[in-house]
Amino acid sequence: MTNNLLTRKSLLCLFLSGLPMVASAQEEAESALNSGDTAWMIVATVLVLFMTLPGLALFYGGLVRSKNVLSVLVQCLVIASVMSILWIIYGFSFAVTEGNAFIGGGSEVFLKGTTVDTLEGTIPKSVFIMFQMTFAIITPALIIGAFAERMKFSAVMIFTSLWFTLSYLPVWHMAWNGDGLFAGWGVEDFAGGTVVHINAGIAGLLACIMVGPRRGYGKVIMAPHSVPMTVIGACMLWVGWFGFNAGSAVTADGTAGMAMLVTQVATAAAVLGWLAVESIISGKPTAVGAATGAVAGLVAITPASGSCGPMGALLIGVASGVVCYFCATTLKRALGYDDSLDVFGVHGVGGIVGAVLTGVCMAPALGGSGGDDFNMVSQVVVQVKSILVTILWSGVVSAVVLAALKATIGLRASESDEERGLDQTAHSESAYEH
Repeated sequence: MTNNLLTRKSLLCLFLSGLPMVASAQEEAESALNSGDTAWMIVATVLVLFMTLPGLALFYGGLVRSKNVLSVLVQCLVIASVMSILWIIYGFSFAVTEGNAFIGGGSEVFLKGTTVDTLEGTIPKSVFIMFQMTFAIITPALIIGAFAERMKFSAVMIFTSLWFTLSYLPVWHMAWNGDGLFAGWGVEDFAGGTVVHINAGIAGLLACIMVGPRRGYGKVIMAPHSVPMTVIGACMLWVGWFGFNAGSAVTADGTAGMAMLVTQVATAAAVLGWLAVESIISGKPTAVGAATGAVAGLVAITPASGSCGPMGALLIGVASGVVCYFCATTLKRALGYDDSLDVFGVHGVGGIVGAVLTGVCMAPALGGSGGDDFNMVSQVVVQVKSILVTILWSGVVSAVVLAALKATIGLRASESDEERGLDQTAHSESAYEH
């Protein structure tokens, strides 16, 4: 009896002594969740979604003719819906999970294993999934500006879905997964120079060439129907881009703060650079020029926003404003392609300028984050390698998918439908009386 009593007391003491260890483990698990980081990332996620709905929709919608404005708005809205579903079914898994150098695995299809308690660093994994979903939404939506006013709605939806699967997800994995090709090279792409802008810009270039120019392109005036709408959309993009760049830190820290600062500096510099060149060449600065220059600066600072300082941001901003101006005007006219809303000239070229200059602006002498052993030449080389791979990857995927669609369902609206406008012919609606 005495021995049994002693045994019970010993077990009780052992149990009670273990309680602090259990409590400590629970506290440690709870402390991994940072409410400040979580709050910031929820805000950043909303800001990035705001970039597409309604920012990009209004920016693009104002640039097309009145008979096609609803078609652009509908395409942005439906692409947001389609990409949201594809992201949770398989997109997140094949982009984010471990796999090979080019693509992830299928271990988290349908977000398998994600619960209310699952964390990604210091934030709920659900918030991280949603934040990355907003990137998956805006990237294919960017492409529609290249073939606006002439591509069939069904072709737009199928093309963007296949391109998302075959180009966006692999380039995401290559750049942002630890075992990805670009990550292994040491490429710096903080918020999506290759993943988003070069990727989408090249797809837009291939698409506008393969679909063909708008009927009457170069012969009739195709002026924007609402410049105020475009400027408002550009301003929304500017505000939302703070979530895009500063949110890519995935924490509320100094890197996020600096990303916000350099985003503002580069964008302002790009507006002034674009307008300076436009004033010299055309005689007057324009509202569309200011809005487009702002987007060019936002694009170019994206890959460098986590590694450059204010001086580097000034350089990137001015360079992107000037270079993108010439590519969206002189180069496009010289080569004769009809990139309706300058997706390649702004996003493709701006992304290239930003990705290359990221390797320059990481230099400590320019306020960048490169350490004492930073080698500018080596960094620029790996940046260029990632650019070339992205161009090749997106170009091949886009060409194959577009060719397949052209041979099956067809790419563009009929001549009569294009003449009447896609608002009426694709959606049986009209934003304005004709």
